[in-house]
Amino acid sequence: MKLAGLVEYDGARFAGWAAQPDKRTVEGVLSEALWTVLRRPVKLGVAGRTDAGVHAGGQVVSFEAETDLPPSRIAYKATAVLPEDVALRRCVAVPEAFDARRDARSRGYEYRVVNDEVRSPLRRLRAAYEPRKMDFGLLAETGEMVRGAHDFSAFTPSKGYHVRFGRVIAESRWTREGDLLLYRISADSFLYGMVRSLVGTMQEVARGKREMGDFEALLSGGRRQDAGPAAPSRGLTLVSVGYDEDLWR
Repeated sequence: MKLAGLVEYDGARFAGWAAQPDKRTVEGVLSEALWTVLRRPVKLGVAGRTDAGVHAGGQVVSFEAETDLPPSRIAYKATAVLPEDVALRRCVAVPEAFDARRDARSRGYEYRVVNDEVRSPLRRLRAAYEPRKMDFGLLAETGEMVRGAHDFSAFTPSKGYHVRFGRVIAESRWTREGDLLLYRISADSFLYGMVRSLVGTMQEVARGKREMGDFEALLSGGRRQDAGPAAPSRGLTLVSVGYDEDLWR
């Protein structure tokens, strides 16, 4: 049968999602756990590959299994043998043609920044740290600018695998909770490194290092070297992947 799984992980000690020789990856440990439970190799499809250090609360995988175990039991047994920083939170039967990546209609990310003179030890693995003062009004304005259709070629490596750089952003906004700045963004799909590059460039505007007009111009295309640095991976979390139907209902 075809199955879909909801995967949650703390990316701090992973070299990203994709399996790599001699490196600890989410795909690697999850595949090994499912092999242990199902007694045969499993090929995983995934909604979105995350980089080293990036977290996920709403990652989605798809795979085939020949087993008499109910899907909920597969999730339970797999999580029991997984390391403590990753879990298969849900598992459900889906139509045979379902593909976690191809069928995804939207993806949502959150980026967290502790903006204070003093760092936060309790949030060191789940949020970036920025001690310099930032103008939250400017930060919020850059977030609003990102919404809609734009050419994001300036926010992904120039030697990447993408051939289409236009994306339609449904949500892009900054909120503030004390010293914690939270950025939420959702779209049908994202370019490699796009969210972290956007965050790094928006922070340059908020620190007065870059003019607002310069940031606006970058949303119409440009070279990667013209935009700001990518923000640290530890602040980024894949929070949701949307499909035509609620898989976990």
